[in-house]
Amino acid sequence: MKIELEHIYKSYSSVQKNVLENISLTIGSNETIAIMGPSGCGKSTLLNIIGTLDKPVSGIVKINDEDISSLNDAETAAIRNQKIGFIFQLHHLLPQLNMLDNILLPTLVLEDKSLKNSAESRALDLLKTVGLADKIKQYPGQLSVGECQRAAVVRALINQPELILADEPTGSLDQESAEHVGNLLLSIHKEYHVSLVVVTHAAQLASKMNTVYTLQNGLLIK
Repeated sequence: MKIELEHIYKSYSSVQKNVLENISLTIGSNETIAIMGPSGCGKSTLLNIIGTLDKPVSGIVKINDEDISSLNDAETAAIRNQKIGFIFQLHHLLPQLNMLDNILLPTLVLEDKSLKNSAESRALDLLKTVGLADKIKQYPGQLSVGECQRAAVVRALINQPELILADEPTGSLDQESAEHVGNLLLSIHKEYHVSLVVVTHAAQLASKMNTVYTLQNGLLIK
């Protein structure tokens, strides 16, 4: 999977200047990229544009050489669901569902029946990988923050995406849990050949990525 951003500009009515200014970026297959920068500089906005959750004011976003502006909302949503996995600073697990049911949520709208039918066994295998196989029936309130974040990593992988977008995935964790989740993301990248784009303040996590960018004053600097 290849994603290309070409001359992306983004601004909000409440901000005088562009949050993103003339940003071009190519994310190829099996890459690991970190995006760093001060709070409020637009890192999450950039990640949301990469993941088609947000649209630029101007510029082009291409997925596998196709300009996504030519797609309708349903087609764009299908790409998000099937090709991209999202991990956020807060795990966003639903408190009323146990861990297994939380992980299976993204599979409910799958059109690929074989992928849908094999989802539970895939989830169980992934939970073994992250050391949570004995907690599948527990609810988020019964788990530590680090365990919830590991479950969120599994949820991001359940539809076998080609790209993982992680927005401050270790920001709410203590040092030990943060290191665990950071290493987990890298091991998943290697095992499943998933591209990884991480927005982070953590220099230690960023240093583990192949390419590190800094976003400052609307500009993306390598």
